[in-house]
Amino acid sequence: MAPTLTLKTGTSWPDAWQRCLAVAPEAFHDDRTFNLWNGAWHEDGRVLPAVSPVDGSPIAGPPRLDGTTAHRAVCAALDQHRAWRHVPLEERRARVAATLDALTEHRTLLALLLVWEIGKPWRLAQADVDRAIDGVRWYVDGVEPMLAGRSPLDGPVSNIASWNYPMSVLVHALLVQSLAGNAAIAKAPTDGGVACLTLACALAAREGVPVTLVSGSGGELSQALVRAPEIGCVSFVGGRDTGAAVATAVADLGKRHVLEQEGLNTWGIWNYSDWDAFTAVIPKLFDYGKQRCTAYPRFVVQRHLFDAFLAAYLPAVRTLRVGHPLAVEQGDDPYPELDFGPVINAAKAKELQDQVAVAIERGAVPLHRATPDDARFLPGQDTSAYVQPVTLLDPPSSSPLHHAEPFGPVDTIVLVDTEAELLAAMNASNGALVATLSTDDRATYERLAPHIRAFKVGHGTPRSRGDRDELFGGLGASWRGAFVGGDLLVRAVTRGPQGERLPGNFPEYQLLP
Repeated sequence: MAPTLTLKTGTSWPDAWQRCLAVAPEAFHDDRTFNLWNGAWHEDGRVLPAVSPVDGSPIAGPPRLDGTTAHRAVCAALDQHRAWRHVPLEERRARVAATLDALTEHRTLLALLLVWEIGKPWRLAQADVDRAIDGVRWYVDGVEPMLAGRSPLDGPVSNIASWNYPMSVLVHALLVQSLAGNAAIAKAPTDGGVACLTLACALAAREGVPVTLVSGSGGELSQALVRAPEIGCVSFVGGRDTGAAVATAVADLGKRHVLEQEGLNTWGIWNYSDWDAFTAVIPKLFDYGKQRCTAYPRFVVQRHLFDAFLAAYLPAVRTLRVGHPLAVEQGDDPYPELDFGPVINAAKAKELQDQVAVAIERGAVPLHRATPDDARFLPGQDTSAYVQPVTLLDPPSSSPLHHAEPFGPVDTIVLVDTEAELLAAMNASNGALVATLSTDDRATYERLAPHIRAFKVGHGTPRSRGDRDELFGGLGASWRGAFVGGDLLVRAVTRGPQGERLPGNFPEYQLLP
């Protein structure tokens, strides 16, 4: 009989909230967060109710601004930008470095907020915080040659990012943009992360870093955060539908932009035999329930290898550990070791479950479906945001699972007989951020990899967004605008020589680094 679990001592949402009130009373009050603009915290915006994906309990929701107030915030950010761009680099470095020290001091609280707000297991929540700190520190130490001959943009950088990596993507971007001489604006994601972002921005604002944090619906704030003439650059991370609207707006306005969009990242199997290595990597591909822009939800498998593939894949996927990220047997036990917890909310869980059900009705073959009996939950807790791992063979072409990223723990498998079919299936979404081809023959990999429409292609190993000097971008519809990573991130948010063409994927040209 499985032991009865309890919440780890000192990790409840009220515990985390009280710590936020103590650390940054200027940004948190009673049961709400404030918006940060014009260098001050404002008790404005309509707070919508929110619940944690972990157990459905109430947490702080984003204080949503109207478009008029958001535009005032953008105008104030422009004033900050015009002053900050003249601050000497050494002072900018000192202020950003002091912010990193403060983030390090409050690392565990930031991670705990990520657990409650977006459902990350403890290990991955800590990793998100650490990647932000370590990544920005790399720029602090080495940014001087990256800025040689370059100057800040004419206006602040507007950041609109998805909820899944508030620290290592959004806060990282804000601080590097500021280090490069720009004021930076962040829109808090609607689906989660507002408390974590509020705390991080409070620590940065205390050090004099010109960050703005606002909340609101994309439709209401797009006029201010995307189209406003005061904005010098738009940085977007999210889905293709929203990204397409942003891409149209910035193209019409001729505005600098970095638009990271989703794509169906695929793992191809062709003339391959190292199944032990493949088995070992499968659990890692389920980190955070595949709610990552670099997740691999699609396997394209050579038909005559399908039996060997299943023999390697199924035992690995059956080892996945799912459950409440803070549930332990004794209150002082270590944090549980999980591969993932909930998806972002109950609505997303239902969407995935409905897509799986419809795909099976239309002909997909279920190869693996885990049950909640295998998961770790507190007695009587709400589990409506949890999705157990599912694997489907040959989803029908009418299903979103055939051509789009599910953003959840749902794998699909497509069988092919020829190299042409392999490439066509791996390129089903018109561009991706990453892909992998497992083949024993290096020459085969080198021949086929250039035809896979992904920015990064691994040979038998997964690729990731990367850190520090590793470049990142996307091909096809998965990316619009300047590529980032390493010195390209600095180049994307600064001006260089007249006529400079940035590496990126633009309507008028594509330039690879």
